[in-house]
Amino acid sequence: MADSRAATNALLAELREDRLAPQAVVCFLGQAAHRSLLQAARRPRALAELTAVHAVLYRLARGRRPGRRWVAASWVLAASHLGLLEHRPRLTAADILTLLRANLPALPGGTGRASGVLAVGLDLADGRLARHQGTTAPFGDYADTFADAAFWTWLTLRHEPNPAVRVAAIAAWTLPVVTVTGLALRRGAMPDRPRPVLLRPAAALQAVIALRHLARR
Repeated sequence: MADSRAATNALLAELREDRLAPQAVVCFLGQAAHRSLLQAARRPRALAELTAVHAVLYRLARGRRPGRRWVAASWVLAASHLGLLEHRPRLTAADILTLLRANLPALPGGTGRASGVLAVGLDLADGRLARHQGTTAPFGDYADTFADAAFWTWLTLRHEPNPAVRVAAIAAWTLPVVTVTGLALRRGAMPDRPRPVLLRPAAALQAVIALRHLARR
């Protein structure tokens, strides 16, 4: 099946019919991995662009923590979801900004006092750019959600000293991811991107964490 969403829905439907039995889960993961490889091979230009971007990030991450392991994990996750580009054969500028935001913890300045403000700026920029250029796609939507969850959870655990703020922030950023995953397994189909009502608490806490990190000595 050429359409990534339709193919994923077919796999999820089979998993739902088998009621998440261990063998069904293993089969689902194997089929999903095999299909991801095929989809990446069918988009050589996007795969080459993705690899080039991560090669630059990998070089910049040298000697840092989490550094190169973080960048390598980012490449694997992005490459295995290239099918979500749907009809597009390549990455867009908005996709690259999203990947840059996701890898900030591994880059120089990615943990500095202004890193939170930088992440907010990149988040606003990639969304506006995608809408302005008409290049929105499921790849960008899901990458945006997971980039937020990864960066802000890491920044909060690493630099936020207030336990109450940490708990609230992590809950706000992981809730959309858990909700999307849970709905997919329950319905046997990929849900739409988390509704704004689920993302508003996360957006508000992003601003709080960013300003607290900026003001902290």
